Amino acid sequence: MKRKDFLKKGTLAALGSATLVQACQSDNKQNDAPNIISNKKYKWKMVTTWPPNFPVVGEIANYLAQWVEEMSGGRMKIEVYGGGELVPALESFDAVSIGAAEMGCGASYYWVGKTAASQFFTCIPFGMNAQQIAAWLISGGGMELWKEVYAPFDLIPFAGGNTGVQMGGWFNKRIDTVNDLKGLKMRIPGMGGKVLTKAGGAAVLVAGGEIYTSLERGVIDATEWIGPYHDYKMGFYKIAKYYYTPGWHETGSQLEFFANKTLFEKLPKDLQVIIETATMRAQAWVLAEFDAKNGVYLKKIQDEKQVEILTFPKQVLDALRQYTQQTIDEVINQSPESKKVYEHFKKFKKSIDPWSSLTEKVYYNELI
Repeated sequence: MKRKDFLKKGTLAALGSATLVQACQSDNKQNDAPNIISNKKYKWKMVTTWPPNFPVVGEIANYLAQWVEEMSGGRMKIEVYGGGELVPALESFDAVSIGAAEMGCGASYYWVGKTAASQFFTCIPFGMNAQQIAAWLISGGGMELWKEVYAPFDLIPFAGGNTGVQMGGWFNKRIDTVNDLKGLKMRIPGMGGKVLTKAGGAAVLVAGGEIYTSLERGVIDATEWIGPYHDYKMGFYKIAKYYYTPGWHETGSQLEFFANKTLFEKLPKDLQVIIETATMRAQAWVLAEFDAKNGVYLKKIQDEKQVEILTFPKQVLDALRQYTQQTIDEVINQSPESKKVYEHFKKFKKSIDPWSSLTEKVYYNELI
């Protein structure tokens, strides 16, 4: 071999070794070149607030794990744990925040004890519907605010689906006037519970598995849950006569995934994009599944002759709307962060409502 050929070959080998070392170093930090895909495998844990395999809201966690594994060619696997399997359901936020689990699934209003502003990203009474919330989060700047609220906890949120407008709940007496709410013991969480209290009722915290027996035994007089699909499965039609609409307290409840921010940002860029893309697929699937199943199970409830499906009177809804604003004012007066989020939320709602009224409202009122 000629000397110049030997030196040339040695130089190429050295460059190849340096490139390999550099690639390994980059993989240990963060892959800034998305066109370079390493063979390193990642295994994450996801903790959820939902019971294992719970219809729709629990199922979507399993689907997300499946989609991420498929899109990554097996390079990333996420093991899903239902509420209580790895950590208690309502400790998911903390578990992911400290890195005990890399990812979580739930609804942001569960974390109001951590930050009052979180509840605005799930729903507020008389708020926006699913279509409007998606527009706010994805195209209206809402997601940037959500990330800002979660950042101090080393978390990053992702949209995880929406329930759509929920039902107003199951009652053992008619609600003809706002006075009928006085003394009413109702299982209703979050801001809706505070609004009911202002109307003279009593918001009672009851675990999901205890709602049926509590309603049956008179521990509570009424309960909200989600909609026909889940409500029928819970058997509420057997023990409550009046099924009210609309769900003024949850007009489009946004669900979430969230990841430990530090660990997420250490992933190669392509895996970050895969997770983000999978969550957007989840956003579409959850609402579609709720609407499809609710249509089927509404018919089942309608066929139960003892059940009356009623609409809350306007006078009741008007009163609840006033109590809602009082409740919101109390929250934002105590939390500058909540005020910032709510003002952004309110401004977007004001800008989109005329378009929704001209199109969606007319469609529902005139075309179906």
